[in-house]
Amino acid sequence: MKRIYISGPMSGLPNHNFPAFHAAAEKVRAQGIEVVNPAEINADTDLSWEECLRADIKALCDCDTIAMLPGWENSKGAHLEVHVAHRLGIRVVRIEDIGRGAE
Repeated sequence: MKRIYISGPMSGLPNHNFPAFHAAAEKVRAQGIEVVNPAEINADTDLSWEECLRADIKALCDCDTIAMLPGWENSKGAHLEVHVAHRLGIRVVRIEDIGRGAE
């Protein structure tokens, strides 16, 4: 893996679930892997959902892996990101499998 995009639920969660995104990014970066973190891309929480997803999808396209946070199944944005990843041949993994040899 060269660059990992983190995906998961944000909308409707306290602090947009940014703490979970930042913790995951820190864990992956500690392994020397480059990370794209949507919580960093969309730090301006006044942007619309559509504006955020446009920026996120652009960033996802430059990654070779997407790592899913727990609860992603309940996120329409994460579903869209996984769909794009599948169509573009981007590997899909669970965040908890990073560093376990499952990636």
